[in-house]
Amino acid sequence: MTDHDRWSVPNLLSAFRLGMVPVLLLLALSGQREAFLWVLAVAFLTDAVDGTIARMTGQVTRFGAILDSWADVSIYATVAVALALLWPELLRSEALAIGAMVASFVLPAAVGLLRFRRFTSYHTRLVKVAVAASAVGLYLMLLGVSVWPFRIAAVLVVLSALEEIAISLVLREERSDVTGLWEIMRERREDAQSPR
Repeated sequence: MTDHDRWSVPNLLSAFRLGMVPVLLLLALSGQREAFLWVLAVAFLTDAVDGTIARMTGQVTRFGAILDSWADVSIYATVAVALALLWPELLRSEALAIGAMVASFVLPAAVGLLRFRRFTSYHTRLVKVAVAASAVGLYLMLLGVSVWPFRIAAVLVVLSALEEIAISLVLREERSDVTGLWEIMRERREDAQSPR
């Protein structure tokens, strides 16, 4: 992979999102809720478009998938810290949903590391739906509209984590950008049925 491939527009968006982490932390530490929400919105927007741009321009790479995953994990870890600093009452009242989400980020990564000795980056359809639902639910919760979309998103995040764990257990070797567990199972059936 050349440096030109490595620093494509989608990868620059992921790197930009990663660079927003210290800004978000500073805003949280200084108690600036509104500014935090605006910067987080920009981070979520870059997450929504980087993969789409990569697919549309044929710039999908393993490096990009890993960079995107690291940016996602960093942003969500920062959100957890910000909840403790800026919205401690929500952290207490929604501890179960938040704890389930944190575990759903950590456990699939741990299983992938144990199985393949590397950070997995599947980006399944269910993960994409869960991430979008989480962003919307988080904003509705933080703006005081309703906690229910966030709770529903937590269930989707747990389901996507279970699918990622199953994928890690079923795959023979690590892959990036897997559509879902059913794709892997279909491929295995086709391999078993193909003549040797």
